[in-house]
Amino acid sequence: MSKIIAVTSGKGGVGKTTTSAAFATGLALRGYKTVVIDFDVGLRNLDLIMGCERRVVYDFVNVINGEGNLNQALIKDKRVDSLYILPASQTRDKDALSQEGVEKILTELRDRFDYIICDSPAGIEHGAIMAMYYADEAVIVTNPEVSSVRDSDRVIGLLSSKTERAIEGKTPIKEHLLITRYLPKRVNQGDMLSAEDVQDILAIPLLGVIPESSVVLQSSNSGTPVSLEPNSDVGQAYLDVVSRFLGEDCPMRFVNDKKGLLSRLFGN
Repeated sequence: MSKIIAVTSGKGGVGKTTTSAAFATGLALRGYKTVVIDFDVGLRNLDLIMGCERRVVYDFVNVINGEGNLNQALIKDKRVDSLYILPASQTRDKDALSQEGVEKILTELRDRFDYIICDSPAGIEHGAIMAMYYADEAVIVTNPEVSSVRDSDRVIGLLSSKTERAIEGKTPIKEHLLITRYLPKRVNQGDMLSAEDVQDILAIPLLGVIPESSVVLQSSNSGTPVSLEPNSDVGQAYLDVVSRFLGEDCPMRFVNDKKGLLSRLFGN
């Protein structure tokens, strides 16, 4: 059965779009037919990170307004079979996303895809609500800092009160915590919240920890999802996230400071 997964956080700059691209790509690499939708109307970036910005002709809002059909708007990834992108409009307002229009498109996509990844815009306004409203599951992305965790806690409240499942009394949205831009060395120095601290505050299951890495910026600039960089720590971490999401037993890497541990062991 098809699943709609919202990637959200509330705070901007935590890595939602990077996560959406990497997560969707990882699912497609595992053989699942996957589409990732950019809900950030007016400020689209997903097409840049996916490397398909020059191939955008029709967008999400065009389809909602009947100015183009879904087949015209969907962009097939050239590197990964069964991966598609539905870009946002750069010229419209977020209010262009009507609840009825979003529902109609998601219903059509459910018949065609195994996973529908909804890349939420920053904030907790209309666009973000639309990205999570019809979700079956949600990946809450947060940085290990107090302000980011507080905003994520607010989003968790919205997931349990402002979504279709909450309003209609259905089974709650399944929530997953993803911690990004993690630096174990700074955690050890007391400059950053630990993964355990974040999980204790938000009280939802930890799906993964993504290390801080310059590869993220390099990949974004080249239009390559980081899960296509399997030789990097960050690429491996996102592939681990996909494995855990699919129910596989996968150890939590990149949480401990390897260099710090070796230094303590050997006194160097």
